Amino acid sequence: MLFTHFGISGPIILSASSYMSANEAYKLILDLKPALSDDQLDNKLILLFEEEHLKSIGKVLENLLPKKLINMFLKSINIDYYKKACDITKFERTAIINNLKHFDLKYDSLRDIDEAIITAGGVNVKEIDPKTMESKLVKNLYIVGEVLDIDALTGGYNLQIAFSTAYQAAMNIE
Repeated sequence: MLFTHFGISGPIILSASSYMSANEAYKLILDLKPALSDDQLDNKLILLFEEEHLKSIGKVLENLLPKKLINMFLKSINIDYYKKACDITKFERTAIINNLKHFDLKYDSLRDIDEAIITAGGVNVKEIDPKTMESKLVKNLYIVGEVLDIDALTGGYNLQIAFSTAYQAAMNIE
């Protein structure tokens, strides 16, 4: 998953978006530290706060999060970036742990269709001879790739569909 200037992207988001409808509401909750339990995170924070007690909580969190995420992360739990680590209360430390394990991202919308990488829809595959890629409705019309009503998850599958159907058509055009 990638954090971008417009929101989130990357293979997992592209795959998830294929199951989404623009008319529905969604909630996205991330575990920003999946390899650590709540207790492990608590112990790590206590250690970091002891080692870097005079630094701001924002600076201390650079040990756990990408720099560009820290401001948004702290704002979501109402902790000032410049508050010293030694002044963080147990309640605030618990909020940090909860936010690390259950980071709630607000979903506004999908990106515009003009920016789509893959779209669903197209010519029904039942109207195509799969051995030749020729239309069953129009003689000598070969239909391949993303013109077909075939879409797959990210990972090169759509490219493979495009290449394979184009090859099949090329081998059978008379």
